[in-house]
Amino acid sequence: MSPYLIICPGIHDPQLTQDFLASLELSSPWTEKVLVFPTQDYPAYSAIHILEFLQRHIGLVKTPIVLISFSAGVVGAIAAAWGWQLLGGNIQAFIAIDGWGVPLYGNFPIHRISHDYFTHWSSALLGAGEDSFYASPPIGHLDLWRSPRCQGWWVQVPRGEQPPQRTYITAVEFIIELLVIYSTTL
Repeated sequence: MSPYLIICPGIHDPQLTQDFLASLELSSPWTEKVLVFPTQDYPAYSAIHILEFLQRHIGLVKTPIVLISFSAGVVGAIAAAWGWQLLGGNIQAFIAIDGWGVPLYGNFPIHRISHDYFTHWSSALLGAGEDSFYASPPIGHLDLWRSPRCQGWWVQVPRGEQPPQRTYITAVEFIIELLVIYSTTL
């Protein structure tokens, strides 16, 4: 069963989310299973509303999901992920884009994407998670969501005593790589 891709935007113009999705150029199995939480109708940071949205649109908690959240949406999405898991749901991965100041912990893979190194470094103090990405050179907060085609560093979690490996790619390439990994790990 291929996972649903749940998009939890922040507090911004909904067009930025459409631009974000267009920049991903998603292919199967993701194209038919993308759900965007309507932040124009509900608070982006509301875990209760996100959880109700998941129950209404997916129904079966056994259906695996991947969450991509941005800014204030990270607050609601991480709590909703915990709630979904408590109901018996399967979180394949959680991708937080510019969730600065949000503690990210869970027993599922968590990845951070940041618009600059400072955000990357300081956010990791509240839960670094798995592999992460930060833009270099830095870009604007909303620019990262609007078009994640910026260059930056994919920081791979060190294995054992090895130092972290870094690869210079775009944020889109990083996200797509994660989606490929999590679409094949079922």
